[in-house]
Amino acid sequence: MNSKKEFKSGFVSIVGRPNVGKSTLLNQILGQKIAITANKPQTTRNRILGIHTTESAQVLFLDTPGIHKATDKLNKYMVDQALAACRGVDIVLFLVEAKDRVGGGDAYILDILAKGDVPVILVINKVDVVAKDKLLPLIKAYSERFAFKEIVPVSAFTGEGVERLVSLVSAALPVGPLYYPEDMVTDLPERFIVAEMIREQILRKTHQEVPYGVAVLVESFEERPGKDLVAIQAVIHVGRDAHKRILVGKGGSMIRTLGESSRHEIERFLGTRVFLELFIKVKKNWMDSDHMLREFGYE
Repeated sequence: MNSKKEFKSGFVSIVGRPNVGKSTLLNQILGQKIAITANKPQTTRNRILGIHTTESAQVLFLDTPGIHKATDKLNKYMVDQALAACRGVDIVLFLVEAKDRVGGGDAYILDILAKGDVPVILVINKVDVVAKDKLLPLIKAYSERFAFKEIVPVSAFTGEGVERLVSLVSAALPVGPLYYPEDMVTDLPERFIVAEMIREQILRKTHQEVPYGVAVLVESFEERPGKDLVAIQAVIHVGRDAHKRILVGKGGSMIRTLGESSRHEIERFLGTRVFLELFIKVKKNWMDSDHMLREFGYE
């Protein structure tokens, strides 16, 4: 690792509306999956730290929940997490979708960013699905609203433009120390990531309000080295009896499907065989309970 004075480091928040690709971008930057993704808003609930280290810089990326209108205490917690990430960092990446106009939700976030003094890079995502000639009017529209440090079109899905974005971010950071060992990509415990991977499968395989009323806790995580196996027990907490019935499925079909798909994801992450047991418990209206939110790690 380069120990010269020019080594740079700092914190960079990734903010934006729900479902614009913030977690996909973080995973693309890191070259591996640490943040769950789904084609549903409000997938990310916590700030997720991703550590990108090169010979000349260490960038500490913070993936944040989408900024949206909060309807309960859980959603308020999520928005508070995102807004807090706009302060006390070195750079903010404001992620938007490549479309023909500046939407109301994006304008609201711009108003928030305008009240701070952190440099903001506009990242226009999903350029792989739009005609390039539509980008210039959008860039002009955003430029007239805010003095961005840079404007960078990318595709978080394909990786287009991501290397350039990381280079610009690294160059803009102050001289600083190596905060984490160079081989670390996150400070998240394995239990947290495993719980998130289970929740990801619920997001992908259920509909309507079911995935938004779910919290997952890993209650047992036992490594069995002699057997090249990790035994995991996790509890899926739901807010309604009806949601439990949906997650169990006819004859237990849904819970088996969730268990199988979750196990495959967890095995890829841990690099070992996994024995996974899932249980479902009802915690009525936990999303509006301060006590339950603390118990599930939303503090």
